Amino acid sequence: MTTSTAYAVHQSARPTGFPAPSDFTLVRTTVPDPAPGTALVENLLLSVDPYHRGLMDGGEGGFELDAPLEGRAVGRVLASRDPGLSEGDLVFHRSGWRTHALVTLGADGTRRLRGHQGVPLEAYLSILGGTGLTAYAALTRTAGLRAGEDLFVSAAAGGVGTATGHIARLLGARRIIGSAGSAAKVRHLTGTLGFDAAFDYHDGPVGEQLAQAAPDGIDVYVDNVGGDHLEGAIGSLREYGRVAWVGAISTYNGDRSPAAPRNLFEVVHKSLRLEGVLVRNHTNLQDELEDFLVPHLRSGRVGTDTTVVQGIDHMVEAFLGMLRGDNLGKMLVRLTS
Repeated sequence: MTTSTAYAVHQSARPTGFPAPSDFTLVRTTVPDPAPGTALVENLLLSVDPYHRGLMDGGEGGFELDAPLEGRAVGRVLASRDPGLSEGDLVFHRSGWRTHALVTLGADGTRRLRGHQGVPLEAYLSILGGTGLTAYAALTRTAGLRAGEDLFVSAAAGGVGTATGHIARLLGARRIIGSAGSAAKVRHLTGTLGFDAAFDYHDGPVGEQLAQAAPDGIDVYVDNVGGDHLEGAIGSLREYGRVAWVGAISTYNGDRSPAAPRNLFEVVHKSLRLEGVLVRNHTNLQDELEDFLVPHLRSGRVGTDTTVVQGIDHMVEAFLGMLRGDNLGKMLVRLTS
């Protein structure tokens, strides 16, 4: 194979608090040849996600310095010595933050995409990807949302939040309330995504704003923020309410031990259930998720809800923007092919 140029983003320093561009380096390399049992993939779309911030601190399971970072990606097979993959196949894998990768079918989550006609590629890293799968598992398995119930979701304008809103509506939720970080995002939630109510958490105590938006209470809370959002949700949850705790983005750039809600005993008093959601424990739901959502993606009832940045040289910019909340929906990076 003719040698050509590839690029990868390396982490070159451990962030102190909020990451800085100087913590990363764009490294020029050569496109590798596939060894037996592997396939060479040219990446088309890359994902940046909140969980990447925790891995950047190192430790067990964390990112190594001066090595390519990893993340969800969709790419096309250029050459294959893997009997399960052929040239031209579209694949999902976890060797992102680079232009080219060597993958093996079935290893580290690598799978051939089903390639649903009429579904844009962005969907496979947003509502049909890890963000959508997280939302689907949180609602159908962890919280067991039932038709006619009321839902609150924090960071509602982000990737998991928008997917949660779409899926909850399809499952028959009665009222869907969201919190976001700006007036523009609040307008997007109610005006474009069909949330019944939304508020900017900067405008006052979360508990008070949630009580105004849901005066009769809520049944389910999908938590992407932690901290005061969890405390506020516990205050509004009805008896036998459920919390599906996906993340705590409010703590990612500082103290990793979120403050315990001051009303935590309400979990006992109201017979509430609080359970964490790890998407890796629900990968068996992928086909179920696609069968559920693809008809609605084709009809236009559900959108991909993405913010797309162009070019590997803007990968770090996209990641930092996602942490700041600059995105509507899922933040993705598109690579030129």
